[in-house]
Amino acid sequence: MSALLRAELLKLRTTRTFVSIAGVTLVLSLLATVLQVVLQHHLAESDVRAIFYSDFTPLFMALLGIMGMAGEWRHRTITSTVLAAPRRLNLLAAKTLSYAVAGAVLSLFVTVLVMIVGSVLLSALDKPTLPISDLADLLWRNVLIAALLGAFGVGIGGIVRNQVVALIGLLLMSFVVEFTLFGVGAESVARFGPTRGAPAGIIGLTDSEQHFLAPGIAILVMLGWVALAFAATAVTLRRRDLV
Repeated sequence: MSALLRAELLKLRTTRTFVSIAGVTLVLSLLATVLQVVLQHHLAESDVRAIFYSDFTPLFMALLGIMGMAGEWRHRTITSTVLAAPRRLNLLAAKTLSYAVAGAVLSLFVTVLVMIVGSVLLSALDKPTLPISDLADLLWRNVLIAALLGAFGVGIGGIVRNQVVALIGLLLMSFVVEFTLFGVGAESVARFGPTRGAPAGIIGLTDSEQHFLAPGIAILVMLGWVALAFAATAVTLRRRDLV
């Protein structure tokens, strides 16, 4: 199992896709941070906290997890992968853990940079900043969300073998389905969503109109989504032909 995990991590960090996505994630996160700091005036503490949520890692890790799993069928490498690791459940576990670890590491790097750049700019513009304790609290939440969504993406990619369909489906879930549910006042359903609702609860967002889950409950909900996707993928991986 440890050998499989090391192999998956090596495969992940040596691909151009991961490097490209990591670069895009970093650039977009820093750009969003700078724009929010510069353009917003009269910042309250809640506004400053929102600035440091500018980590695009969770979304991109979910997409990367889909590509990593569904891509095995798209590029017809699944047969050789299973031949090298016949225990399919172990292979799936290693791939899931590798994307969770990659999401955590990338989010840690991106979030720390966002916090450094954001804090320096806030101080330079005489705007309020957050104490180290609050920054540390935000940091572990961002890292956890990225890890969970990376693992969730692997499950989605295993359920939906078509990479394009899986990617579009996840984007529709996030930007159309969950967004619409919040917009029409169906927060009681939307707050359990895997791409917006539950992650917002883990972050600890509070809103008078949108009642998010408590952080502890939101973590359990996300773990449930990951477990459900993993179980469904495990069943289909055992039953499906590899060609």
